[in-house]
Amino acid sequence: PTTSYHGDWQHLVNGFLQGVGASSGLLDTVFAVNEQYTDRSNQPLTNHSVFMGSSTDVDAYPASGCTDPAPFLSADRLLINKVHVTVCLTDEQVRVELGRFISAHKLPTGMGTIYYLLTPPGVAMCLDGGGPTGHCSDYTGAVGETSYKNSFCSYHGAINPGALESGSASTVLYAAIPWTAGGKGDTHLLPPDRRSAFDCQDGGFNQTVSPPTTEKPEEETKEEKEEFEAATKVEKEKKEEQKEREGAHVQEPNQAPCPSIDGGCDTGLADMIIGQVAIEQQNITTDPLLNAWQDVAHFEATDECRNYFEPVFGGNLSVGESEEGTEGSWAGSLYNQQLNGLNYYLQTAFNLAAFTFSYPGVPCVPGLILQPQFTSPNPVNAGEVVGFDGMESAITLNAGVKYPASGEPTANYPTYTWDFGDGTPEVSGFAPGSASQNSPAASPCEAPWLEPCAASTFHSYEYGGTYQVTLTVKDVGGNTASITNPVTVDGPAPPAPPAPPAPPNPGTTTAGDNGSASSNVSSGSHKTSTGESPGRTAPLAATQAVSSHDLGSALRNGIVVHYSVSSQATGRFEVLLAGSIAKKIGLHGPAAKGMAKGTAPQIVIAKAILVTTKGGHSSYKIKFSKATAAKLRKLSKVSLMIRMVVHNASSPVATTVLSTASLSR
Repeated sequence: PTTSYHGDWQHLVNGFLQGVGASSGLLDTVFAVNEQYTDRSNQPLTNHSVFMGSSTDVDAYPASGCTDPAPFLSADRLLINKVHVTVCLTDEQVRVELGRFISAHKLPTGMGTIYYLLTPPGVAMCLDGGGPTGHCSDYTGAVGETSYKNSFCSYHGAINPGALESGSASTVLYAAIPWTAGGKGDTHLLPPDRRSAFDCQDGGFNQTVSPPTTEKPEEETKEEKEEFEAATKVEKEKKEEQKEREGAHVQEPNQAPCPSIDGGCDTGLADMIIGQVAIEQQNITTDPLLNAWQDVAHFEATDECRNYFEPVFGGNLSVGESEEGTEGSWAGSLYNQQLNGLNYYLQTAFNLAAFTFSYPGVPCVPGLILQPQFTSPNPVNAGEVVGFDGMESAITLNAGVKYPASGEPTANYPTYTWDFGDGTPEVSGFAPGSASQNSPAASPCEAPWLEPCAASTFHSYEYGGTYQVTLTVKDVGGNTASITNPVTVDGPAPPAPPAPPAPPNPGTTTAGDNGSASSNVSSGSHKTSTGESPGRTAPLAATQAVSSHDLGSALRNGIVVHYSVSSQATGRFEVLLAGSIAKKIGLHGPAAKGMAKGTAPQIVIAKAILVTTKGGHSSYKIKFSKATAAKLRKLSKVSLMIRMVVHNASSPVATTVLSTASLSR
């Protein structure tokens, strides 16, 4: 006997949840911010979600267990035998139906599954008996009155047999998402029910300025009221329309062109429901049983950034100015999140680390920033001490809490790891002091920092050359990113590497680059060289290692490869990508030939020429074309093969070295 959940609304909500899953692991979403929360097993919350599908529950509603403070009036959907029928569900009724539905379809339970129960317009929910003072999804009266103060937009709970502190395999985590989007633009409803419901999107605050402020619109003056009363009916209608157009209104970035398939302009109403789903997704993952993260006032994570939507990425604030033509929806089209190619207007996420450190120090953020940074010294001399300051880095999750073996909460901070590019041991530690490895007389890290410190570090180079220095930062959520900058050192050349081992006997075979056979595998990389014929010079000895780890940096600046050769050499580098992945992202290239038997088909997606005048070790950046980089940006992580093929002037016998580069955002 109630209105239905329209198909276009279902499509948008389901598409959003699918987009959340498709964006798993990305840093630029509100859901990534929750990685700062750690459980007592010292495991941080992972930014990983899987949309398992949805279903329409066709069971009849039970008799109302509460009183809806503001029931719908739309007779075309809510009249049975000329009698108004309202549906008001209590939390107990929601739990009973959810449990029955899960049991009937043998659906999974446990702490790794979340259920969202969404109801259509005309179905209210209350946490008590409801009525004018009840705690319900509807409210009566004006903003600020008791009914409004007691109302809610959504909530989450748990069916937890035995009330176990950490839940069990039988626990059901759920969120109740009643229809709180109003009915603006919905021609299926009577005019009184076509009201705007911005309360659950922006709190009813003033969005007539950009960015929106928390200042409420000024009340009309006595003169303005008198002028309105003296106006004609047509003039009043125009004034009311102008007032509504300029006042607070909802933002619907997914509103289809008006009219939509059902004749109305109401598709975008689902954007407000999506906002509530996003809020409860964060609340459930950080406080699933209502005994986890809450502040001293028992506010959950999303309460800390209530009504904060900045920064806005695009769209239009004003009614009817969207490129999609949303005039009849009476909505704007602002958006501040992009998931799986679609735009959304979501409340930003709370960053607890902002209350520990002033940089970046933003408490409400739309996603994470993890940008390792340091400035290379100017050319220096061998033996001189030079400094590298990783405190330039921008890290959103730069403070948190971890649980060691004792189970007691301990402050946690990002780790900084330095590879100086000269073969010396890496230096790793916390911010901001120097590591004892290269500053033995430095004072220990001062509180609150953990030992050892390494964000700011020093190093000296023994020999001249250009060295690629790599800083890798790991934030408290476990995300890592790297940056590599060159340092030029004036001084004597490094000594030549030791002579290569004696060549294998002729006839010893494995697959080589040119399809002939040889055998020679080194630790840390896969190296093959062609067979040697009697009377020819021994093959060139060569090694390589990839230091790039961050996908974004590699696409912008190139993949950094450290290599060594035993003598003057010429050859090439090739970057190889599995053919199956290349096909998925629409990337084309020549097939890689001469791969070892059993290797999956690869294509060559980047090349670079290598020419040296003598033996030694150095680094090289293999850069991608703009077109290739654009295709690879579709991936959040990828594994590439780097193939180096070299030979010296005295021998045409080629040496091939294969390394694997695992890149992620």
